[in-house]
Parts: sequence; structure tokens; C-alpha cells
Amino acid sequence: MEGMQQVEILLVEDNRADAELTLRALKKNNLTNNLVWVKDGAEALDFMFRTGSYAGRANGNPRLVLLDLKLPKIDGIEVLKRLKSDGRTKTVPVVMVTSSAEECDVVESYQLGVNSYLVKPVDFNQFVETVSQAGLYWAVLNKIPQ
Repeated sequence: MEGMQQVEILLVEDNRADAELTLRALKKNNLTNNLVWVKDGAEALDFMFRTGSYAGRANGNPRLVLLDLKLPKIDGIEVLKRLKSDGRTKTVPVVMVTSSAEECDVVESYQLGVNSYLVKPVDFNQFVETVSQAGLYWAVLNKIPQ
């Protein structure tokens, strides 16, 4: 598939087990080549805005941000708010991947501009399939502005 090597995904997930499951799911579709995993909201913002330990990162945004809602330091809602309110990052697709099925979290995420909201399935195989399909769609098939 064209562009497979250019795929870059930012995974924002503090739970190691969930991150490893997500990586396994994305690997199934060869989507882990240029994946960066950060463990809290502050690190995610540093990565996206090239500050802190990511100040020297090359220009360019990832094709997809997979964002957990409940994060240490800065939560997923605040990360989403900052990404969608900044001209440099507002067109980057953000998919909330979270265990929260709370209606208020879903509504707030969409009000802030999330592109998709996925509730983490408890079943391992279903989790792998859900993340795999989401990653393939958003990182490879979806057309975003350059």
C-alpha cells in the first residue's frame, strides 16, 4: 500500500499493558514503523509542539494521535483541547482510545473536535481488532491536508 513507510502515529497511553496491546494491534497492519509512545499528556504536548525533550524533533505532525482520556500530569481532554485549538495541529486526526464510556466524556471530546471516540473493549481479540481497524483507517486510508 502506498505510503506505508511514512505512517507516523503518536500513542499517548500511560498503561503499559494497554500500550503493548495497542502496539500489537497496529503491528498486525505494519503500522508500528514510525510510532512514538509517550506516557502522559505533558510529554504528548512536548512531542506535538516540539518543546522540552522533543525540541530538536524534525518538523511535521504525525498522521494520527491515539489518545487516552485518563492520563497523568495533563489529561486527554486538555491535550485534545490544545491540539484542536492550535493552527499547527488542529488538522491532525485524534482518536480517543479509552476505557471511559461516560456520555459526558464522549460529548466533551466531540465538542473539542475529536475525530473518533473508541471505548477499549475488555476482550483481548476484540481490542486488537478495534485498534487495528482504527489505525489502518486513520493512519493509512484517511486523507489529511499536507
